[in-house]
Amino acid sequence: MEDTIDMEKVVKAEGRFLKCQIYTLKVPQVDGGSTLSIKISWSQKLSYHDGKFGINVPFSFPAYVNPVGKKISKREKILLKVNSGTGKEIIYKSTSHPLKEQTRQASKVSFIYEAEVPAWSTADFTFSYTVNSTDFFGGVLLQSPFLRDFDQREMFCFYLFPGNIQSRKVFRKEVVFLIDISDSMRGDALENAKIALVASLSKLNPKDAFNIIAFNGEVLLFSPSMKLATKEAISDATEWVGEKLIANGGTNILLPLNQAMKLLAETTDSIPLIFLITDGSVEDEKEICNSMKGYLGSGQSICPRICTFGIGSFCNHYFLQMLAHVGRGHYHAAYDADTIDFQIQRLFASASSVIFANIKMDALEHLDSLELFPSHIPDLSSGSPLIVSGRYDGNFPGCVKISGTLADMSNFTIDLQVQRAKDVPLDRVLARRHIDILRAYAWLLGTKELEEKVAKMSIQTGVPCEYTRMVLAQTNKGEKAPEPILIQQVYNKLKLLKKVESEGQKIIFLGKLGLGFGNLAATAQNIPLGAEEAKPPDPTDVLLKAASNCCSRLLDRCCCMCFIQSCTYLNDQCAIVFTQLCTALACFECLNCCYELC
Repeated sequence: MEDTIDMEKVVKAEGRFLKCQIYTLKVPQVDGGSTLSIKISWSQKLSYHDGKFGINVPFSFPAYVNPVGKKISKREKILLKVNSGTGKEIIYKSTSHPLKEQTRQASKVSFIYEAEVPAWSTADFTFSYTVNSTDFFGGVLLQSPFLRDFDQREMFCFYLFPGNIQSRKVFRKEVVFLIDISDSMRGDALENAKIALVASLSKLNPKDAFNIIAFNGEVLLFSPSMKLATKEAISDATEWVGEKLIANGGTNILLPLNQAMKLLAETTDSIPLIFLITDGSVEDEKEICNSMKGYLGSGQSICPRICTFGIGSFCNHYFLQMLAHVGRGHYHAAYDADTIDFQIQRLFASASSVIFANIKMDALEHLDSLELFPSHIPDLSSGSPLIVSGRYDGNFPGCVKISGTLADMSNFTIDLQVQRAKDVPLDRVLARRHIDILRAYAWLLGTKELEEKVAKMSIQTGVPCEYTRMVLAQTNKGEKAPEPILIQQVYNKLKLLKKVESEGQKIIFLGKLGLGFGNLAATAQNIPLGAEEAKPPDPTDVLLKAASNCCSRLLDRCCCMCFIQSCTYLNDQCAIVFTQLCTALACFECLNCCYELC
């Protein structure tokens, strides 16, 4: 441990998040005239809306990314392979770029786009498709562990889609909104949350019931009892939200949760839903989770569902995830004030359109051992497919029976076929989901065994987590660059350092990619969203800020940027000299000067 602490003093971590979606990394010294090749891999969840699956991939390139020194051909290429894993026909719906179909085999389709363009793309790549079905449909995929998998149990994935029927009946809802009005929510965070709250109220049906609890250190109720969602009640609630929801005081989450449970205690023929919105972290989070677990075994036909929404980086997102798992609900987050309204409305639309509840799978009862992600099967809504996965020992049957309750309170069963996942790498597809859920449990239970397990899964799948760090190893000139690797935090760091140093390599520890487990001090001080970003800008910040506002076009045409672009008309030797001159000037705050002027 002493050696590890000393090592931390010498090895500087590179790279950091400017925002949730922007990660900066300083590339080590590059010789003039070199070609830089960058390969990026990531995992991304498909969106689902009106029966359509969709993906949005960054594919816009600003003018200032053009290489300096010589003109190069601008060739764009996109190769898209779609495998729904369902065995049903894929129906292509829309795309942002002219794709040409290459191959088609039932649930697998491949497309290609390739073109010589006068300027790089300024639009992100989007693609959407549907799976042809008019009713519930689903299946179970099985996969055996690979040879070096530390967990040698079999893997399964159960999925159930709502189909394309728009007229299917949705459960009546009784919704209690819990909204944080502590002092840290002041400004855009609270205003956007209020806009989303009012918009969500307007989507309730007249037979639905609702209430609103605003909380800081105390609670403030819109009504002492649940209100039917009539036009008059929603109008009164909108006025109350505008007048009463003022940021002030501290944060207490258990108090409003208990109050909401009392309001929903008598629910019988509807979906009771608690919708929690907060930006803070509190000391009794584990007690809150354990307290809410008690309501699941209370004997109610339909227990309250808890949906959680985290704002910013100071709240404990693993607590919010755990609370949603305990309450068979959904979790989502927003790290920028501008996205709060959209993300809250999207979460509420999914959570409030339940069409199939209290779902059970009969096959799970006969397995020798089982680990389920999540541990409780959530409801199926018309706005989101249901996916449950896990590891098991034993014999999985060839057909499984799914049972549950429909919105008219009748029982419903469906038989799903089981098949081997031949072309779907389940271990990679489900890695993010399994790691997130296990991290939440590791936080709640505080066991080293779970932390070790999460770290092993992270290293095995290449998905970063709180207990691992990404490391870059720099080789000598002319040697093939190694792949970035994940190491387990603390345990293997010193061993890696000695190994790399003995082989004559340099290593770079990247900045942490995890969310952290909340910030009690910042919550106690009521630091608002965005205040943590108030730090002296470095040249990377300056360029990104300039690129993201209306001054970027002006910056492209004057000062240093114009000077750099003019180098494209010079020969290679002159271009290298002028580029190095610009780099030298940048060291003397030339970039900061240009930014201020422009």
